[in-house]
Amino acid sequence: MSKSFSVSPRSLAGGSGLNLKDPRVLVRAALGVLVVANLVAALMVFKPWGGSAEDLAREQISLQQQLTSITARLEKTKALVAKAERARAAGDGFLAEYTTDRRTTFSTIFAELERVASEAGIQPRPASYQLDQVEGSDTLYQMTISAAYEGGYTSLLKFVNLLDKSPRFLIIESLMAAPQQSNAGDLLSVTIKLDTFVREQPGNPL
Repeated sequence: MSKSFSVSPRSLAGGSGLNLKDPRVLVRAALGVLVVANLVAALMVFKPWGGSAEDLAREQISLQQQLTSITARLEKTKALVAKAERARAAGDGFLAEYTTDRRTTFSTIFAELERVASEAGIQPRPASYQLDQVEGSDTLYQMTISAAYEGGYTSLLKFVNLLDKSPRFLIIESLMAAPQQSNAGDLLSVTIKLDTFVREQPGNPL
């Protein structure tokens, strides 16, 4: 007796109930393939497993070189900062020692000139002064003093020597001496121009 049987599409699909002719099934299958392909591409690009030993060694050498370069630049910057701090401290020390505060400048400087003239043995005559702000500074001024004296040649030399050794920062800009008619014979009329520097506290202009 012969037997007959039939094969349905359901049995060819493995009994899973999937309809291979259904567009939705095909779209889902295509999307699955794309997801897998993207994952594979990402793994190839980013290499989460770290790459080969040679790649790791090259990367370590590169990072070490970068660290060495950064460390060298840091040390150089530290050295420059240290030099700038020393220069600033030296500048502040110079200003503190060789300039006078505006509040005491006139009494201090003119008292020093009177002391030097008295010790040198010459007679002071009327004097005048002028203040000019030093370019680039808001607190430093140059004080120019024009003064006249009378005395002998030896006294004038001593006067100049004492000015040079004065603890005050006095710069002789010019000096003119002319002989005077007198019984002493060597009496000189002296005109001298001196420069010194005055510091002003910020916010308290001259």
